[in-house]
Amino acid sequence: MSSRRILIVDDHPMFRDALRSVLTSDMPGVEIKEASSFDELSALLEMDAEFDLILLDLKMPGVQGLSGLSYLRAQFPALPVAIVSGLDDTAVIHRAMTLGAAGYIPKSTAAQDIRAAISAVLAGQHWLPNGTAVDQSDAEITDLIRRLKLLTPQQMRVLMMVREGLLNKQIAFQLTVSEATIKAHVSAILQKLDVDSRTQAVIAASKIDGLPALLQSEG
Repeated sequence: MSSRRILIVDDHPMFRDALRSVLTSDMPGVEIKEASSFDELSALLEMDAEFDLILLDLKMPGVQGLSGLSYLRAQFPALPVAIVSGLDDTAVIHRAMTLGAAGYIPKSTAAQDIRAAISAVLAGQHWLPNGTAVDQSDAEITDLIRRLKLLTPQQMRVLMMVREGLLNKQIAFQLTVSEATIKAHVSAILQKLDVDSRTQAVIAASKIDGLPALLQSEG
């Protein structure tokens, strides 16, 4: 495994350094890129998306919970994404895998097990912590995940920014499109999620990862 390209996405420099050390000790010649926010990740992937694996934290600037994973799976469906997170809740792990994660690695995992996990994912397998059962069933969450997968990558990006509390005009500025385009995206999001307002859309998306909804009212 000497020609692998891996992207580490985490806002904590010390953890990125630790993960880099684990990777380089096991994969001589591996090329590693880093991003500390979702904006950095997006900019990097716009220039170069030829990676063998993304190691993605769930909590960082620009990302709330599993929304970053949802966006990556929609925008880059062929690019494997493994979650590396301080959260080790079984329900979160189950939802991440349902959304298309290739593996879920708690940050408390021992270095040798992290190596084994990454090797397994690079080999096309799925990896979960020992003893993790992901057979939980929640009809509401299952339906929400199904609906979330209906969103286009751009709609998913808009929903992420709505969850950050941004108004339509702010989202339009950041994405360099018209406010009318954002309004059209928001309307499509409401329809696909089967909700009546952006507040309800935020609540629905937040239910998937169990985070408190950051509500922002706008007509």
